[in-house]
Amino acid sequence: MNAERFNAYRIMWVLVLYDLPTETKANMRDANKFRKGLIDDGFTLFQFSMYVRHCPSRENAEVHIKRVKFMLPKAGKVAIMCITDKQFGDIEIFFGPEIKKNRHQPSNNLELF
Repeated sequence: MNAERFNAYRIMWVLVLYDLPTETKANMRDANKFRKGLIDDGFTLFQFSMYVRHCPSRENAEVHIKRVKFMLPKAGKVAIMCITDKQFGDIEIFFGPEIKKNRHQPSNNLELF
């Protein structure tokens, strides 16, 4: 097995951040459809209006980025970012009433295709 395949600089995370209007029923429907599309494609909620997806390679990440671009809603703002597993592992997360710090642990999930 090639060690490069599991290198923390080769494994990617796709981050989708969005701010979509929800003033009208049509806006709300589009926002919900976009969010459901992200979930159906394997993205998970990281924080409000931010979903992430683990990808075993840059090539796989590009497949999911194309899918996100295909389902972009008509209105609002969507940002797509791709970072390495190493960079994702360095994220510092602060939460709770006392602002506790928690370093994100990279995924050890095995993906089969």
